[in-house]
Amino acid sequence: MINLLRRAHKKRKAKGIGRKERKTKIPNRIPIDARPKSVESRHRYGHWEGDSLISRKSKAALNTLTERKSRLVLITKLHKKGAAETNKAIINRLKKLPATGRQTLTLDNGTENAKHEQLSAKLGIRCYFAHPYASWERGTNENINGLIRWYLPKGTDFSKIDAELITRIEYLLNSRPRKCLGYKTPLEAAASSVALRD
Repeated sequence: MINLLRRAHKKRKAKGIGRKERKTKIPNRIPIDARPKSVESRHRYGHWEGDSLISRKSKAALNTLTERKSRLVLITKLHKKGAAETNKAIINRLKKLPATGRQTLTLDNGTENAKHEQLSAKLGIRCYFAHPYASWERGTNENINGLIRWYLPKGTDFSKIDAELITRIEYLLNSRPRKCLGYKTPLEAAASSVALRD
């Protein structure tokens, strides 16, 4: 059955076993173990996962944010994958939401997330970090990234992708009915939870 799915790959195996963990360069990181258990239930809107999609062809990258309950995705082009650029993108996208719509943000251990304390100060959001080599702990965002790659496959030069196309991809993903949402779209699921402002 798995070969009939849009993303027809085998289930990933845990890669962390037997691998020597690298020391993180992120100061004062709060591990995902400290994240409220209620986040796992997806009952409340406002819990996000974040990641970066990179291009081998250029320094340009994409920042992606996915809300856990509604599966709403926000995609922003970065001229380069740095901490300052990443923070600016996240702040610009999430500041449009009320405080209840931006409660937690779960990130990986990339250096682009090193200034997470600034995000907390600016947005009032609590940032948590997944364990190294444990991408499944941000599975919602990882799944969405896979769907984005269907439109922008590996090898795509993000520097040549304009804002109009990114907006179009974001709209298509957010307008796609999901079985896990009772066949609502992410936009419909989000609208029922929080009033989105322009």
